[in-house]
Amino acid sequence: MTHPGLLVLTPQYTSSGALLAQAAAERGMLVEQLPPSRRVPEDLRDIRPAHLYGGPRFTAAVAPHIGVKPLEPAVHWLARLPYRFVSRAIRELPLSAARELQQPFFAKPLADKSFPTDVYASGVRLPGGLPDTTPVQVSEIVTFAAEFRLFVLDGEVRTGSRYATFGRLDPAPLASCPEREDLLEFAGDLLTARAHTLPRAFVLDLGLMVADVGGEGPWAVVEAGPAWFSPLYASDAAAALDVVLESVASEDDAG
Repeated sequence: MTHPGLLVLTPQYTSSGALLAQAAAERGMLVEQLPPSRRVPEDLRDIRPAHLYGGPRFTAAVAPHIGVKPLEPAVHWLARLPYRFVSRAIRELPLSAARELQQPFFAKPLADKSFPTDVYASGVRLPGGLPDTTPVQVSEIVTFAAEFRLFVLDGEVRTGSRYATFGRLDPAPLASCPEREDLLEFAGDLLTARAHTLPRAFVLDLGLMVADVGGEGPWAVVEAGPAWFSPLYASDAAAALDVVLESVASEDDAG
């Protein structure tokens, strides 16, 4: 008989983890919240299929012990999208070049969390103590009237929710959002054109911009991220679980 599988959770409690755990248990899956040591019990290491939900350090430590490889969008994905999907200038620069920028900009480290993702008044405000070659993603500052998270599997939106309005946390079920139809139309256009550049399971954050002269601006991609580490906000937990489970590949399948 095929085992329904194992879901391994980070030691830290999160509301999203609890919702996913409940949805997994309802399917008959084993759910294991690891201790602070992140050690996977020996009797669980050979259970297949195995899945996980937690942050990057947790995932790096646990994935080899349950035979999976986490899937996530390439770090260069956003910067290489056509302008019609981002509606703002996005560049990748070495830190040395980013330090020369005179105007305000939004910046995030590409490869790790070596400095805070934030708006910087100029390049001299970027943190010191890092190699000049540190890759940085720099983008034009824009304002999003509303931001949404979509859980995507095999090019199809399975669930989603609003998570912010004007930069403030403001979760709401997608069904209750008046922008829902326009949002899904934009997401469909994006996925039709670019799903082949993404893993089969991921989360997609989209935003409705504020126009320079007021009112609503265009839809734009905020970013894409790994489903194995993304809060649900007001998304349906059972549908999100479908995406989370497929956001890791078995080591055998991953090659």
